[in-house]
Amino acid sequence: MGTSTSSPLVYLTRIESFSACHRLHSIRLSEEENRELFGKCNNLNGHGHNYKVEVTVKGVVDRLTGMVMNLTDLKFIINDVLKQLDHKNIDKDVPYFAEKQLVSSAENIAVFIFEKMSEKLSHCVSLHSIKLYETDKNVVEYRGKFQ
Repeated sequence: MGTSTSSPLVYLTRIESFSACHRLHSIRLSEEENRELFGKCNNLNGHGHNYKVEVTVKGVVDRLTGMVMNLTDLKFIINDVLKQLDHKNIDKDVPYFAEKQLVSSAENIAVFIFEKMSEKLSHCVSLHSIKLYETDKNVVEYRGKFQ
């Protein structure tokens, strides 16, 4: 059995939440197709969720601090991203969705959070995944384009 001198790679997860409303609707579909596909989630006035987000970063354990990343820093970065969504109408108030005319599905919201988080993390850690709970039963996970 050999010994390894490399630092261990550890995955660190922080859980936060936000509340927002949205309407599942695609401009590429007719009104009838949208109603048929999205049902009550296509309500003209939208509907809301209390989302839960699990942000997982990965990195080596720092020999000095014993941490992959300071949790206070991670919390600050997550909340800085989530404030763009919290208590907002995602379709109208978040330029990423409004300007691109993206369907504000849980999948696209997870990609949005991933992209924004990736921009803010230091080179010492990398973003492993975003797991977004739209409801207790509807959960998506995004790990980036190439995973």
